[in-house]
Amino acid sequence: MSENLPDVDLTAASAFVAASGFRVTEMSGGRVAGHVDLGSDQHTPWGVVHGGVYCTVIESAASIGASAAVAERGQFAVGVNNNTDFVRPMTTGRIDVVAEPVQQGRTLQLWQVTLTRSDDGKLVARGQVRLQNVPLPGA
Repeated sequence: MSENLPDVDLTAASAFVAASGFRVTEMSGGRVAGHVDLGSDQHTPWGVVHGGVYCTVIESAASIGASAAVAERGQFAVGVNNNTDFVRPMTTGRIDVVAEPVQQGRTLQLWQVTLTRSDDGKLVARGQVRLQNVPLPGA
């Protein structure tokens, strides 16, 4: 996936992150892409996908890209703010995920993430995540 983060095993993520269903297909310090197959495991009691799934995917995608961008400096990125807008509800289907940086600085980064329906490209949710670059544990 990326030369920047060879030791990161996204399949070994926490049960929480894994439950979101996010599958990364592209990863670099300038772009993260992937998809999520949505279904009843991610529903609210009212039968639509829970907004927390979208927030989790948005923060995950931004964190992966921002961390890849600073890995060579012995750092990773942690979210300090996540603003997610929910545009349209979904019950089932695949969404495509694209995360790209808006600004990448020495101490902070800002990433934007879009979640669109795979079948027609319509926007489902969008988010903006501010991240802080911090030293890797043990560095």
